[in-house]
Amino acid sequence: MGRYFGTDGFRGEANNNLTADHAYKIGRFLGWYYGEIKRQNGDDTPARIVIGKDTRRSSYMFEYTLVGGLVASGADAYLLHVTTTPSVAYVARTDEFDCGIMISASHNPYYDNGIKLINGNGEKMDEGTITLVEDYLDGKLEVFWEKYEEIPFAHTSKIGRTVDYVSGRNRYIGYLISLGLYSFKGVKVGLDCANGSSWNLAKSVFDALGAKTYVINAEPDGTNINNNAGSTHIGGLQKFVAENGLDVGFAYDGDADRCLCVDEKGNLIDGDAILYIYGKYMKERGKLENNTVVTTVMSNFGLYKAFDEAGIDYAKTAVGDKYVYEYMTNNGCILGGEQSGHIIFSKYASTGDGILTSLKMMEVMMARKKKMSELMEGLHIYPQVLENVRVTDKKAAQDDADVQSAVRAVTEALGDTGRILVRESGTEPLLRVMVEAETEEICKKYVDQVVDVVKKKGYVIG
Repeated sequence: MGRYFGTDGFRGEANNNLTADHAYKIGRFLGWYYGEIKRQNGDDTPARIVIGKDTRRSSYMFEYTLVGGLVASGADAYLLHVTTTPSVAYVARTDEFDCGIMISASHNPYYDNGIKLINGNGEKMDEGTITLVEDYLDGKLEVFWEKYEEIPFAHTSKIGRTVDYVSGRNRYIGYLISLGLYSFKGVKVGLDCANGSSWNLAKSVFDALGAKTYVINAEPDGTNINNNAGSTHIGGLQKFVAENGLDVGFAYDGDADRCLCVDEKGNLIDGDAILYIYGKYMKERGKLENNTVVTTVMSNFGLYKAFDEAGIDYAKTAVGDKYVYEYMTNNGCILGGEQSGHIIFSKYASTGDGILTSLKMMEVMMARKKKMSELMEGLHIYPQVLENVRVTDKKAAQDDADVQSAVRAVTEALGDTGRILVRESGTEPLLRVMVEAETEEICKKYVDQVVDVVKKKGYVIG
């Protein structure tokens, strides 16, 4: 993990540990770097970089400062305005941009923000380029066989320009609609847009495919993104679906790269269940490449037992859709994802895409002519308790000998009836302690046992 960029971009509280100056410098570097690569290859045209943002109040500030840096370095900045992370990835790939930038802190509260970098293939940026960005932020850049105390500004006609590129976002909406294999006519669908990026996209897609669409949390005001809304607060959608007699519901996070589902009874269908439903659907049709679904270490015991029963192989990666995608690419897999709702359908997208995920789940419902609850048959999810512990130093807390000893004790006690997983958050100062076991009481007991040790060793904040 880098000095500034974690597993999902450069994230922090706006104007505290992620400032407008950071954004300007990131723009300065990227505009110059991609332009210099072109020049060294004999191409004198400016770098082309596409930018999207979510609905946070600070997203406008970061957009303007990023653009200032980009054009000052000679790049042309194309603005998608408020849009989803997967739309930026789609446009970067299909319109041959040098790179893409998404301004979002995903599921975090409104006062946080983030800068996600996407390469020209629509994938998360490689570590080598991210390291160069971090080196420039730290004033120790060495690239193209030279050391730079500062990078040059563009002058006269070489100064970059901004381009309103809302047409790119509209083409992305058209692409999603084109993936609908079935009419949704007569299906009552609930959407929770988290007052985020999907607020002006998702409904238009479902309406175009014929659904009777009901939407909640689609009135962003700059400070209500993810506030008791979206995939991290699924209870609102569960209640909405059940009370209004809807057939299914889909909840997105702030930048709509995640999706969780709710069945017609108001029950949660999480990322593991989505992988099971779609993996089984592909297996039955003979279209599951390598007969493998890619998961992370956070996926539930029950998912693996269900895959075994269905004759489906699986792989486990580190937490982060970046690692899921890397494994999929390297091993020819077409389906993978996380329990949190980051689901990757590599035939259609290069990143997790919440709206696409909801369309693929609708496809299974329509093809099988079954309710969402019926598609869950064969999957039994083990109880799981996850506690996020805010700590002073997450690495030191995880590596502490006494904490490690407590984890080993729980592992021995559970044997083959469950498991414990302790890991650092990739984006926040958190230690995540998770236990799966036969009952929730057992899970809670062992989570508390480890958290108590973390507290006694003085790592916990507050």
